[in-house]
Amino acid sequence: MNLTSNSTVTDNSDTLHYRMRILSSMSDIGQKQWDGLLATQQEANPFLSYAFLDALHESGSASKKTGWRPVFLTLWDQDRLAAAMPLYEKSHSYGEYVFDWAWADAYQRHGLNYYPKLLSAIPFTPVSGVRLLASDQSARDILLQTLCKLQESSGISSTHILFPTDIEARQLGEAGFLLRTGVQFHWLNQGYQDFEHFLSTLEQKKRKNIRAERRKVFDAEVSFRHVAGADMTEDDWHFFKRCYDHTYSDHHSTPYLNLDFFLRIGQSMPQNIHLIFAQKNGKPIASSLLIHTQKTVYGRYWGALEYVPCLHFETAYYQPLEFCIAEGMQVFEGGAQGEHKMARGFLPQKTFSAHWLAQPEFSDAVAVFLQREAGGMEDYISELNERAPYRNKQ
Repeated sequence: MNLTSNSTVTDNSDTLHYRMRILSSMSDIGQKQWDGLLATQQEANPFLSYAFLDALHESGSASKKTGWRPVFLTLWDQDRLAAAMPLYEKSHSYGEYVFDWAWADAYQRHGLNYYPKLLSAIPFTPVSGVRLLASDQSARDILLQTLCKLQESSGISSTHILFPTDIEARQLGEAGFLLRTGVQFHWLNQGYQDFEHFLSTLEQKKRKNIRAERRKVFDAEVSFRHVAGADMTEDDWHFFKRCYDHTYSDHHSTPYLNLDFFLRIGQSMPQNIHLIFAQKNGKPIASSLLIHTQKTVYGRYWGALEYVPCLHFETAYYQPLEFCIAEGMQVFEGGAQGEHKMARGFLPQKTFSAHWLAQPEFSDAVAVFLQREAGGMEDYISELNERAPYRNKQ
């Protein structure tokens, strides 16, 4: 892949000139510059913060060695960061949550290289958010134009932008990217006073099932301890990492994130972290990690060292929902996939990804596939909405 690290780009009126730089380290950008630009975005979240991305890179969790080579695309107005894009050169498709394995296989069967590819995403994080960070619309337009020129001149097979905002998805579609839709399940706080108030809005069968699930956990004499990020100890993090690793082991998989990553975010962004520990006979047996802002909670990881019926639902869903209600949080994003979440009060939300493929014949074939897939996805979301778990359909 041939990525030119420095060049001058300009807008259509030739009144603005930016220096384009491709950077492999967050430290080359600087926390003040990155977070300053992030603060100007309307739909930013903690996963875009310097602290989170730097922890991924410096811990080695997302690095060239693990198949995530940072090639952040940035535009500079002299010494000021005017626009930026989290961008990676990927040598595989793991940790993305938008699946293109079939496309890679098709390339291989035709004797073509699919990897490396360009990917704009937050590693291992299926959360929608800004991907074209810019100080104003002009800088955003130039950033997208620069990306298009870069991908055409670099010899890559494809570019993939995962979980952009709705507005960005439309802009990317207008720029020639193929759009793909997906679905996640989010819980919305309708001003609930407590968990019972929330339950009262559900259909009777759903309400009964949730109460039965919670009863199994508490009949097993399991209690819960909530810990804010600032109060986490190193022992707490070590226990959480054991739980996290155990989840991957149960699924015969390898953990993406190492202990150093968790310790780093614990130090650098404790205000965005909340952990929940399940305890039995005074001993911790399970835990879940939440990342949050003042209005949105993101369920990230959970794991248990001991089996208790329905402990997963209590630790990863019901305890976080109680946290959301108590703190007045408006949204709980429960992560990727999981239609079973609907029975617990979550509703379908559309997500997007954008794709550019250099080979015209493959691009045309993928376009036909995505068109068919989009129609099926619309039908699927409509069906899900008809099965909403609330007594008064939202």
